[in-house]
Amino acid sequence: MTGIVKKVSGLVYLILITMVACNNPHSKQEANKWIYDGVEFQMPEVIEPVFGDYQVSIVDFNAVAGGQVLNTKAIEEAINDVVLHGGGTVIVPRGIWLTGPIVLKSNVNLHVQAGALVVFSPDKDLYPLVQTNFEGLNTVRCHSPIYGKDLENIAITGKGVIDGSGDAWRMVKKSKVTISQWKNLIASGGIVDDKGTTWYPSENFKLGAEISDMNVPRRFKELKEFEAIRDFLRPVMVSLVNCDKVLLDGPVFQNSPAWNIHPLMCKNLTVRNIDVRNPWYSQNGDGIDIESCKNTVLYNSTFDVGDDAICIKSGKDKDGRERGISNENLIVKNCIVYHGHGGVTVGSEMSGGVKNLHVSKCTFIGTDVGLRFKSTRGRGGIVEGIYISDVDMIHIPTNAISFNMYYGGLSVSESLAKKEDEEEDEEVPEVTEETPQFRDIHIKNVTCKGAQTAIYLQGLPEMNLENVTLKNLNMEAKNGLLCMDVKGVQMDGILLKTEVLPAVSFINVKDLVVQRLSVTGAEEGIFEISGDKTYAVSIELDPNLVLSDVVKIGDSVREGAVKAVVND
Repeated sequence: MTGIVKKVSGLVYLILITMVACNNPHSKQEANKWIYDGVEFQMPEVIEPVFGDYQVSIVDFNAVAGGQVLNTKAIEEAINDVVLHGGGTVIVPRGIWLTGPIVLKSNVNLHVQAGALVVFSPDKDLYPLVQTNFEGLNTVRCHSPIYGKDLENIAITGKGVIDGSGDAWRMVKKSKVTISQWKNLIASGGIVDDKGTTWYPSENFKLGAEISDMNVPRRFKELKEFEAIRDFLRPVMVSLVNCDKVLLDGPVFQNSPAWNIHPLMCKNLTVRNIDVRNPWYSQNGDGIDIESCKNTVLYNSTFDVGDDAICIKSGKDKDGRERGISNENLIVKNCIVYHGHGGVTVGSEMSGGVKNLHVSKCTFIGTDVGLRFKSTRGRGGIVEGIYISDVDMIHIPTNAISFNMYYGGLSVSESLAKKEDEEEDEEVPEVTEETPQFRDIHIKNVTCKGAQTAIYLQGLPEMNLENVTLKNLNMEAKNGLLCMDVKGVQMDGILLKTEVLPAVSFINVKDLVVQRLSVTGAEEGIFEISGDKTYAVSIELDPNLVLSDVVKIGDSVREGAVKAVVND
């Protein structure tokens, strides 16, 4: 009998220990240490928030489910009660919960249980105008549905759904919806522009769009002036500003008015197991925009959105440079992007700089671009220490890997569709603090099955894209590789399957080494090299190929600038 008691006691003890371990944030953090495996730079371990045992349900404060009653006050009272008790968890149970803005506070975990649907009211009067930051600039927008500033130890967890009622806020382009959807939009009210191509929720919104530069109005100074275009000033859904020890774990974040999740100037940010969704027609419907943050991990999450999915930013132009906070130490692992303008994107708002980014084991399915780096003159900022590996892509409409230093606010698809006059003789400006720099970028073990262009590398004439390594890439695309205004590029083990020859074009490239590059089925017209600034190009060729058939060198290339060697 004593032996049985001991066995039962031991079993109970084991169960208790297991339960404690499962609920202990420190144990979870220990279990997730694999996230740091293989990271190429010295990455501090991200500190996760820890909460007390105190819990309340929003029902305890007279919240009413069903989606008919506004529960803003009940949620606010529940959060305040947890704060008064030293911190803990606010539970949103199963049901439909209509609410206005939720303001988070330190030491609070907002836990949205499985089956819970938090729906933010489409009544725009509930979201007052506030000073904030959007598109990397200091500006005015409507209050975010979920907001927290200068907080510590906060979380949004659970398996529920958080819905921003974004359709009440957005403009819609006719080209992005079906005929029936377009007819339904027009029938719902709002107005259509003179060209018949864009639907606006109101005249107020249309005015805001017309006077804004890339979504930010510049002519207004006082808060009250922005009231004239209030409808246009749609907020990001989750805005977390200058917070430390932040955890997003589990929920679905969907249907945001503008960007979905925007951590700004945060430290110790952990994002995992989330599902971020927006309609593909949603303008500026980004997934997550991590801006000027330090020590971040993002993993085991999925994105299906209307703009860039996973975005790395650090402010725009003068505002970003004056803020002067880089986005530093970031790991992205085990994420899937189903739709978006970019799978993982750096820029174009990168004026504060981006340093130490690791991306691995990600899959992009039908994203407009796979790996997207973008900036333009006027930004300034340095992007460096970028390490990307083990990425798979399929059905990419434009560029699988894209570096574009001439970004103008359009998606790559829109840029390709837009006809622009090309200027043959571009005046090259001087290098100043407004000149963006991209350097020390390393990409390996990438597979792409279907794209318009496999690899597109374009720097600036006055500031080349510098020190780039491309290793073990297997790319199938209509067009192969374009490399323009770059310096110090090493290519090793690149397999291209292309429809268009030449498969590789080098224009004004310097200090470039190509090893083990092959084009499936092509024995001629592989390389085309041009530009009077081209020098120190070394290409190793397959011994089965004839040098004169494989490499075409333009008349503008200086003699001796290219060395092509056939291996024995």
